[in-house]
Amino acid sequence: MRTEYIKNETMLDNRDWYIVDASQYVLGRLATQVAKILRGKHKPAFAPHQDLGDFVIVVNAEKVKLTGNKADQKKYFRHSGYIGGGKEVPFRRMMEKKPAYVIEHAVRLMLPKNALGRKMIKKLKVYPGNAHPHEAQQPQPIKF
Repeated sequence: MRTEYIKNETMLDNRDWYIVDASQYVLGRLATQVAKILRGKHKPAFAPHQDLGDFVIVVNAEKVKLTGNKADQKKYFRHSGYIGGGKEVPFRRMMEKKPAYVIEHAVRLMLPKNALGRKMIKKLKVYPGNAHPHEAQQPQPIKF
């Protein structure tokens, strides 16, 4: 038996839109489920070399939770490329400045680190509040 693969042209028309309320979930648990939908692992035609995933809208990003003492201990590191150019930003300050980045960063690290992963992360839309501009796509609410 040969494995039948779906062509990317036919998949572009079959992408669904899902909406998730982040206030009900812990950051890591939310990120794993969102990454699964973005990759398309929830579909029976999943293939690791194809982008078969759906769009995901995450609202209320500012209300996402962490367990234990992680809210005080977790830090986001970046480097400018210059000597001594490393910077650490604590989780609490990142939530004040860019709450959407926290979820995007967690999901990005769970996707493939290649061109396919960069294509998949573009289907993730994160908003700090409850409002979003994607009502025309008629997103379906999803619970994990």
